[in-house]
Amino acid sequence: MRRKINIKRDLRPDMNYQSLKLGKFTNYIMESGKKNIARGIVADCMIMIKEKMKTETPLEVFEAALKNTMPLMEVLSRRVGGANYQVPREVRPERRQSLSMKWIVEAARSKKGKPIAEKLADEIIAASKNEGEAIKKRENMHKMAEANKAFAHFAW
Repeated sequence: MRRKINIKRDLRPDMNYQSLKLGKFTNYIMESGKKNIARGIVADCMIMIKEKMKTETPLEVFEAALKNTMPLMEVLSRRVGGANYQVPREVRPERRQSLSMKWIVEAARSKKGKPIAEKLADEIIAASKNEGEAIKKRENMHKMAEANKAFAHFAW
């Protein structure tokens, strides 16, 4: 039986920076449909990035952080002849971006003691410098893919 085709919805860009990626990032931060709160968090985060990095456009720092955390390879579990193999595969561009955003938000939420906007700003700045938890997550995924390269012929 065929799967239902996933319909891509039109995404609205961020109000302040007119960026589609930042609009999507807002959706990842949003909880329980509270989009205005998520927009406020993103706006505060961008202001903090601007102050900490002393740059005119914090969007460049955000773009660099996304680019640095995007994984190239991932492992998928495949059952062959009673054994499960971790099969390395290349990541689709849309999935790269979504994983990158998820990891940055997860890393920020895992920290304690500061407001979420400040934690997000710190994680984005760290990711733009190739540091932080989101970068570690990407490196771990690449290491697993490299270690399981022998099972690449199971990818079909």
